[in-house]
Amino acid sequence: MKFSLLHTDPQSKARAGLLETDHGPIETPIFMPVGTLGSVKAVHQRELRDDIQAQIILGNTYHLYLRPGTTVLKEAGGLHRFNGWEKPILTDSGGFQVFSLAGIRKLKEEGVTFQSHIDGSRHVFTPESVVDTQRIIGADIMMALDECPPGDSDFAYAKKSMDLTHRWLARGVKHYQSSYPLYGYHQSFFPIVQGASFKELRKQSAETIASYNMDGNAIGGLAVGEPVDVMYAMTDVVTDILPSDKPRYLMGVGTPANILESIALGVDMFDCVMPTRNGRNGQLFTSEGIINIRNKKWHNDFSPLDPNGSAWVDQHYSKAYLRHLIISNEILGLQIASIHNLAFYLWLVREARKAILENRFAAWKNALVPKLENRL
Repeated sequence: MKFSLLHTDPQSKARAGLLETDHGPIETPIFMPVGTLGSVKAVHQRELRDDIQAQIILGNTYHLYLRPGTTVLKEAGGLHRFNGWEKPILTDSGGFQVFSLAGIRKLKEEGVTFQSHIDGSRHVFTPESVVDTQRIIGADIMMALDECPPGDSDFAYAKKSMDLTHRWLARGVKHYQSSYPLYGYHQSFFPIVQGASFKELRKQSAETIASYNMDGNAIGGLAVGEPVDVMYAMTDVVTDILPSDKPRYLMGVGTPANILESIALGVDMFDCVMPTRNGRNGQLFTSEGIINIRNKKWHNDFSPLDPNGSAWVDQHYSKAYLRHLIISNEILGLQIASIHNLAFYLWLVREARKAILENRFAAWKNALVPKLENRL
């Protein structure tokens, strides 16, 4: 994998870059649609490629490990062949999902023992085993196993958790470097910064993971309940430390405004379930603000979903028609809303990239963010 930093905005830390993988290039900043089970919910691969213009999607190690399982994925030749997606794939380590199962998991130095949410069966994730699982999945970018502490963790717990994450990282890197891809293309391995809401810990963690000189670095444990200004402050601290010649991935973030503010802080890569999850519940993100399409006010509004036409659906379907579908529980409504939101997110990062390259990002972002947070 090769990352080229092409330009930095003169009035912020916003960056435009090019990430090259064996499954194709990724222009940064980038948003990555979440395909938890190897599928972005309610969206075909053709729509991801042609209409949404996604350059990379995510798979979830925890869910894919449980179902369909590593045997099926290996027999298929990896997730790319299994789901027909020919562009890059990133997988998380499964750590966040395991740690969210607070009542049915047990944390040890070795790793974490947990019960399946499907059938209650017991499993173990270790720093080494999640590397092996992601080798079988065949992700272009794999993540290290980490513990994600709650956003309100106290200093003692946050430090203990961070130290464990660092010890796991050492084991994961060693195993990554002694194992090999299964399908003939390179797989990168990203460490994850932790440290909760404490600048001292975030700084220490960023310095530790940067020392491994991996292909890229991730920032975890944010957008998990802490105030948004704390999320930005922690991100700012970390991006001052992480090397500029490596891509920076802020995990699980976020709203359109969160993404633009984090781009300004030097982040390159984002993912979040919000576009599809909220879309299925009737919430649309647009360049003019946020729409609850279920509201009565849209029942005879025949205008496009977004006046700027950020998605192909804007040229085909009106607010009134989409409201009719959503209110009527028609599956097509869920598809249109999901495709619209994802297309909007991808449009947003493309526009951000253009603004960075043209030295106008800061002014463009400051003018757009208040609109993005409007409730229409």
